[in-house]
Amino acid sequence: MTGTNVLSVEDRLDIQELLARYAWTFDTGDVEGFVGCFTADAVLCEDAFEEPDRWEGAAGIRAMAEFFFSRPSFPGRQHHVSHIMIDGQGDEATVRSFCFVTDCKGEPPFMIRFAGHYLDKVVRQDGRWLFRDRLIRDWSGEALAAFPGQGGVKVPRARPPELRRPGFGG
Repeated sequence: MTGTNVLSVEDRLDIQELLARYAWTFDTGDVEGFVGCFTADAVLCEDAFEEPDRWEGAAGIRAMAEFFFSRPSFPGRQHHVSHIMIDGQGDEATVRSFCFVTDCKGEPPFMIRFAGHYLDKVVRQDGRWLFRDRLIRDWSGEALAAFPGQGGVKVPRARPPELRRPGFGG
């Protein structure tokens, strides 16, 4: 759909609102709001670690959210989304955007915990835009290999012990 740009301004704003709602509900630990950003059959994937993760359907996405929200290291994180590119028509669109996550606990200086980008497929269902597929790409490893001028590609990092969990890639 690249270059078609036939979505209305209202559709584009609603899709941007979806990206904001995802970040806001995730960062505030709102399980219901977070799961409500996705279709019932959505797929959420991330490749930040050596073992990529994949969660399917509302139950899988809920389990992921509940796991992360229960971690003592989770509070204080803020997702920042920018450079949103939307292509679509009708009730479907593809979205690309950059993301970084800050850790705002304690006294400054705060730290960046993650930098990457999202690759999304969104659909309109019952008048609301929702994620059908979301891929979270870490800004390292193979994600950078295709860019000219890279002096080397970072080796994918091991999952930190606090994020190791049964049934979720580690």
